[in-house]
Amino acid sequence: MENILEVKDLKVSFHTYAGEVQAVRGVSFDLKKGEVLAIVGESGCGKSVTSQTIMRLIPSPPSIIKEGSILFDKKIDLLQLTLKEMESIRGSEIGMIFQDPMTSLNPTMTIGKQITEGLVRHQGLSKEKAQKQAIELLSLVGIPRPETRIKQYPHEFSGGMRQRVMIAISLACRPKLLIADEPTTALDVTIQAQIIDLLKDLQEKIGSSIIIITHNLGVVADIAQRVVVMYAGKIVEQGTVDDIFYRAQHPYTWGLLHSILRLDDDEKSELVPIEGMPPDLLAPPQGCAFAARCPHAMNICLNEDPQTQIIQDEHSMACWLMDKRMRTEIR
Repeated sequence: MENILEVKDLKVSFHTYAGEVQAVRGVSFDLKKGEVLAIVGESGCGKSVTSQTIMRLIPSPPSIIKEGSILFDKKIDLLQLTLKEMESIRGSEIGMIFQDPMTSLNPTMTIGKQITEGLVRHQGLSKEKAQKQAIELLSLVGIPRPETRIKQYPHEFSGGMRQRVMIAISLACRPKLLIADEPTTALDVTIQAQIIDLLKDLQEKIGSSIIIITHNLGVVADIAQRVVVMYAGKIVEQGTVDDIFYRAQHPYTWGLLHSILRLDDDEKSELVPIEGMPPDLLAPPQGCAFAARCPHAMNICLNEDPQTQIIQDEHSMACWLMDKRMRTEIR
């Protein structure tokens, strides 16, 4: 299957008064057409910066893209486009769902106006046709009485309904790629499940490729085909959902899995937190960034950064435990 997106050796830094923050440090991954890819990791690991760099939403300065390429649809390097050229792609070819719909939606504009804006601009529809399509979109994302709701303002919707509106806006032009940045963070557990089910259903109907950004592995178990695990600006492990959930090899991935609440566990079971704090990316550590928090850390982990190694097919990771000289069955 062909790739819709290829990110290669992406490096993004931020200039601050304290120095240069190396937010993304050599990230490479691809996304196939019609595929759902999850990028997971703790806050500050670089996953949102990666997604916003794909959309070219981070102003420069303070950010600076030091290296890399982002090839979209096998022919367009998004990093080489002018801002005007990127604006023609943003919304029409690539859509984005942000984590807080209340701050992403314009409180002074009706929901209908915010949906039709992109349809008129990118597809050249008349206001009447755009209005009709906006009603269809609201119905598609499960909002009842769309003919009435389209005239209302964001404050008249619940958090879950506002997120559905954001999904409708992002899907208005039937983009080839949809990026969902923490789409369920501000919602309760029941609504989270509804939003994930909605994305899964829409992906099957529309066929867009989707990147889901989240800190919770449990959110993506039933929707993603592949998972990328990020830590301290780097990819530490990636593979299929089964690889990550049942054959994970990196200690950080084990920590994320152990911190997920399982419904089939005994009532007395407790979540196991990952001890310690992520490193300061103003001065990244010389060796493995996870070494200070890793229960299996060795001397070499503190001094040398491990290279990414292929485990099997699409499953790869960067950890010294995979070195042939080390024990690989530690768990």
